[in-house]
Amino acid sequence: MTELGDYSGSFISDMTYERFSKDVLLQLLSLHSEYIQKTDGFWYVAVKDRVGDDVAFESDMWVWSRLQIWELERVTRLFRIEGHDVAALFKTLQLSPWMRALKGEFELKSENHGIMTITHCPTLIGLEKEGEGRERRICNEWEPKSNRIVADFFNPKIEVNPLKLPPRKSKDDICCQWEFKLN
Repeated sequence: MTELGDYSGSFISDMTYERFSKDVLLQLLSLHSEYIQKTDGFWYVAVKDRVGDDVAFESDMWVWSRLQIWELERVTRLFRIEGHDVAALFKTLQLSPWMRALKGEFELKSENHGIMTITHCPTLIGLEKEGEGRERRICNEWEPKSNRIVADFFNPKIEVNPLKLPPRKSKDDICCQWEFKLN
């Protein structure tokens, strides 16, 4: 069967994703990652507009603290990622659906020490455009907790240190940078 590059031809009654080329499936994976981020942003703003930022923030943390564990369990199982070190943590983050919508670098200095640098974050860009300063709360309060959840999933002894957090001095600056270290 020929792999499809699009669905511009005739209707196919038994259409499945398996008919498409790897390139199209990767584009779809990126679209799904963006969909997750847009859904998160839209529901957050909907709650914020109705009952305030405090409730929206608390709800966001409640949802994502649970969803993150769900995702980590599934990604590690799907890709058979084993281990309790920073290397296993980085391998899992590299394959996270959420991370697909971001751009960044993972520098593994050793199996137990690494630096994650996010160079493009649609959430931060949206918060900066909004101009309400919510990036301080999301990035400086939630992200440390979020990265702590990830670290604890692999090994509670992994230290998580923010090296750079918003607000950014320039739109060309990196979004954030994190150190993960297991002593």
